[in-house]
Amino acid sequence: MPDASMAPVEVLVVGAGPTGLAMAAQLATFGVRVRVVDRAVDRVHESRALAIQPRTLEVLAGLGVTDEMVACGNPAVRLCLHVGRRQRAVPLFDLGLQDTAYPYLLFLSQAETERLLGEHLAAVGVNVERGVELTGLAPDQAAAVATLRHRDGREERVTARYVVGCDGARSTVRHLAGIGFEGGSYPQTFVLADLEADGVEPGGAHAFLAGRGIFLLFPLARPASWRLIAMRPPGDATAPDAPVTLDDLQAFADGYTGASVRLHDPVWMTNFRLHHRAATRYRAGPVFLAGDAAHIHSPVGAQGMNTGIQDAVNLGWKLAQALRGSADPALLDSYESERAPVGRMVLRFTDRAFTIATSTNPVIRFARTRIAPALIPAVLAPRSVRATAFRTVSQLAIGYRHSPLSTEGPHAPRTGPRTGDRLPDARLAGAQDGATLHRLTATPGWHLLLCGPPEAWPDGEVDAVAHRCSGQLTVHRLTGGAATGGESGEGAEALRRLGLTAVASGLYLVRPDGHVGYRAGGTDVTGLRAYLHRWLS
Repeated sequence: MPDASMAPVEVLVVGAGPTGLAMAAQLATFGVRVRVVDRAVDRVHESRALAIQPRTLEVLAGLGVTDEMVACGNPAVRLCLHVGRRQRAVPLFDLGLQDTAYPYLLFLSQAETERLLGEHLAAVGVNVERGVELTGLAPDQAAAVATLRHRDGREERVTARYVVGCDGARSTVRHLAGIGFEGGSYPQTFVLADLEADGVEPGGAHAFLAGRGIFLLFPLARPASWRLIAMRPPGDATAPDAPVTLDDLQAFADGYTGASVRLHDPVWMTNFRLHHRAATRYRAGPVFLAGDAAHIHSPVGAQGMNTGIQDAVNLGWKLAQALRGSADPALLDSYESERAPVGRMVLRFTDRAFTIATSTNPVIRFARTRIAPALIPAVLAPRSVRATAFRTVSQLAIGYRHSPLSTEGPHAPRTGPRTGDRLPDARLAGAQDGATLHRLTATPGWHLLLCGPPEAWPDGEVDAVAHRCSGQLTVHRLTGGAATGGESGEGAEALRRLGLTAVASGLYLVRPDGHVGYRAGGTDVTGLRAYLHRWLS
């Protein structure tokens, strides 16, 4: 029998994968009443997504889970290219990047990522409700009524101010909201497994390039030592739902590696097909989509889970602010205008890379097996080239310069991050405990950085700005000298990274997701007041 309690909730998150867990964690950080439901009775225990990009580690740091992820993962992975009996090592992460605390790709299975995020939610009092399926959704402009079916058959109706669909490629939320999902499927079938492997050097990622495609082994810690990905040969008619055997996998390995790798002790094996699709919109009234519910693509470049988590971080603080009634309604519209272009960019990037890796075109096969192994190490040898490529793949370069939330004030610095860009990290030399710019701005809410000599910023004017946004804005002072016991540590390195000198004045307003919303040179706060009035008043 239906339960007519119509229990109210501020945000209902449907789907408890990495995106849904990150969404709930962000909302809980801002004190939002959130429920998380998932029709699966347990979290995943297979590796699935297995790499976390630097930008994802940065945006999760404020939750306190990043250090645990780094401790559980492998940040020192090398890439080895194999063509026949030849092997070439490709340097990737010895870049010495100074503007992030995480200048590497962290290999960590999705199972561990979900475990750590789930433990964080439990610690802050949010229960993940498993075995609960969304069966109905009736949105209007003010709220949405969701029908939930529990494992025991009981039905419950929940009134939610907002509903966020983080329920994957077959999203029920997307379907019930009437949002299209355009794209297609790749013709190839792949095999995926977590297992043990002999004959490859531990600690490195191994790519075996062949005319038929590519065979990959990635290092893991749990649930097995290795993740295997291989493409079935062209013309192989095996159905995606057909069972996979160890003999099948060994046959693939022999064909790609010249029988030099022996596989054993599989924990999980499956066939799978890849899709490239995107939602036609990310919002329908009070209903939003994030992660695979909004975009799905090949796993090339380890972009999928990371893009989903960053969708969650972008949307979470905006929902929290809208629930306070303290923002222009256009704030929620900015979620799609900021994140949909990122989703499209990731789709283009992964599609092109996937086509090169799997194409049976003779020219592309020749380039993949003969030219690429010799060319890639030479091209990536200069550190500057690797750094540029790494910033793109690592998502450190993602920004929202064309967003309505990005406003350049008068006399903005000629260098440094522009509005919409990610705030770079930097040491605060005068502060204690190894403080950095990112640690300084990690607490929930907006952060205002007042840069320049202390006498340039009269207390009365600053206090008036802070008072208008009480509880939402934290003010910090950065000078070129040592810390003076104010609200933050200070340092010349941070000022240089922001495009300022030790004697120049300026201000940076940092959004809750770590992107710059407003900046200006000098000490005039007229433009800042207007910005705060629109987006925070």
